[in-house]
Amino acid sequence: MKIPSLLSCFLTLLLALPVLRAELKLPAVVGDHMVLQRRQANPIWGWDSAGAKITVSFAGQTHTTTAGADGRWTVNLTALEASAEPRTLRIAGSSTREIKDVLVGEVWMCSGQSNMQWAISQVYNGDLEALASSFPNLRIISVPQVGTQDLQKDFKGQWEAATPDSVKSFSAVGFLYGRYLHEILKVPVGLIDNAWGGSAAEAWVRRETIEKDPRFAALMKATRDREAQLKGDQPRLDHEAAMAKWKETSAKAKAAKKELPRQPQSPLAWLTGNARPGNIFAGVVHPTLGYGIKGVIWYQGESNASRAYEYAELFPFMIEQWRKEQGQGDFPFYWVQLADFRDEKAEPGESDWAELRESQTRAQRLARTGQAVIIDVGEGRDIHPRNKQDVAARLVRWALANDYGMKIPFRSPEYRSVAFANGKATLTFDCFGSSLRAFDVPAARGFAVCGEDRVWRWATGKVIAPDKVELSCEQVPAPIAVRYAWADNPVCNLFSADGLPVTPFRTDDFDPITKPKPAVK
Repeated sequence: MKIPSLLSCFLTLLLALPVLRAELKLPAVVGDHMVLQRRQANPIWGWDSAGAKITVSFAGQTHTTTAGADGRWTVNLTALEASAEPRTLRIAGSSTREIKDVLVGEVWMCSGQSNMQWAISQVYNGDLEALASSFPNLRIISVPQVGTQDLQKDFKGQWEAATPDSVKSFSAVGFLYGRYLHEILKVPVGLIDNAWGGSAAEAWVRRETIEKDPRFAALMKATRDREAQLKGDQPRLDHEAAMAKWKETSAKAKAAKKELPRQPQSPLAWLTGNARPGNIFAGVVHPTLGYGIKGVIWYQGESNASRAYEYAELFPFMIEQWRKEQGQGDFPFYWVQLADFRDEKAEPGESDWAELRESQTRAQRLARTGQAVIIDVGEGRDIHPRNKQDVAARLVRWALANDYGMKIPFRSPEYRSVAFANGKATLTFDCFGSSLRAFDVPAARGFAVCGEDRVWRWATGKVIAPDKVELSCEQVPAPIAVRYAWADNPVCNLFSADGLPVTPFRTDDFDPITKPKPAVK
């Protein structure tokens, strides 16, 4: 009979097909060799078939939950003390996974642009730093650079122990910071590197939140205008024409053994790049949200220097949003102030980099934040200082003092007040338990004063007390304002007795050069 025969064949074919089974899946950040944050509940999450029962066991504790309609599930491990004992985290659902060699210690995220991304192999004595970097209980993981408006759930990466080979391409500031913690605290340390060179602060924030904030209306209007322009046909056609010309020019240059011209950039580069608002948050930050961390170290600002006035609101907004997104309260957030860069100027004047530094300093109004001042370690001809050792050391002082209870110097002296009398300016500083010291020569250099004409002149400075500096300038008999280290690349020499440079500042409230001009009606 034909019908039974057909049915028999169909059943036989079905039996021959591979059996489709639900599979338990985990994000890359939950993997072998990971470090869990000590003394706090740690979320563990993944995906399975909807409704699947999930059981997570680790270090004598067991937790169960059920996968949601979208397959996502989460459990929270009870807080644990630090442990260098390699243990296995077992997860059972529709299938079973064992995450091996799991430690418990301190976990920090290392974020920002190229100066955070800058690898161990690129810094001074990088070869020696790498050779001296065999630490089985210091673990590192890097998040790939993915720019997108679509929230990503995962990334390609894996935890690994710090070895001379593995650290070479890892963030120098991040690794050196983590190594200090590891050796001083004597606990395992995990470092998550998600830095992206050249990135703008607005790319690190969820697009929806920055769209809703009226403070950034101009930024987002410009963004939408650019998106509309780049998505049109004309940019594509222009790029195709430019590419055809480039190929022709390159062929001639190659034949003549000359340097090849730079390839034209696709209009898609900005749309999927590191400056479009929301791109890095969606592609890089979002996949790690919820993973237990102690805090964040941040080195960024160069890309926003021309908009320093805006950064004064944007940077703290970003910090606040990250804290909300992470769901772990006001975790510590420490950043690096911009280093000295570009040419030294013979006369005092305006500087967008100085204004960006001021915006960074003001962000310290947020709880559990701090700033590493590195106005003395930059290189005029290179935006990437090779001395990342001092950068990491100044960052880790903040953590050791504020988060790990150590009584050590950690904060650069900061301007407190100024008094004008008899043609002189007397400045008082908060020295945070230290005192002032002029480096190299007795005179305190880097100060400028102005009178009512607002013309800045160099001033002669001297330290007259542990927390005071006196200034005078023959060209300005009646000073009304003072600036210190107010330049892209200032010549300045005032430090704390502990070797921390005085924070650049100004006492005036003159309009910054980066403040947007009112629209002409």
